[in-house]
Amino acid sequence: MLNLKKLIQSLAVAAVAVFASASMADSALQLAQTSDGFDAEAKYMASCFACHSTGAAGAPKVEAGVYDDQWAARMEKGMEAVMANVINGVGAMPAKGLCFDCTDADLQALVDYMVEASQ
Repeated sequence: MLNLKKLIQSLAVAAVAVFASASMADSALQLAQTSDGFDAEAKYMASCFACHSTGAAGAPKVEAGVYDDQWAARMEKGMEAVMANVINGVGAMPAKGLCFDCTDADLQALVDYMVEASQ
């Protein structure tokens, strides 16, 4: 029953992501790229924006000035703990935030992007 609940939560997150990405894409954050050409902003918009722009299901919001309120407590646990949650999923967030084509380095770039954009 718990797996069914997680599946339903993941599907709901995916549906919100598709809707929000299509309807809110014009409020994009500043472009950020890693040295290998991975476009963190584009991937954020495709995989993370729906929940992290609204705080859906307890996701830390990404917008200027919210670091202390939304990110500080998470980051105090250390980047290793944050990345373990990103890779494995936590709460309503599915593993890799549904970014199944992301490498661990890509996921790290996404976290760096979201944290920096929230300063």
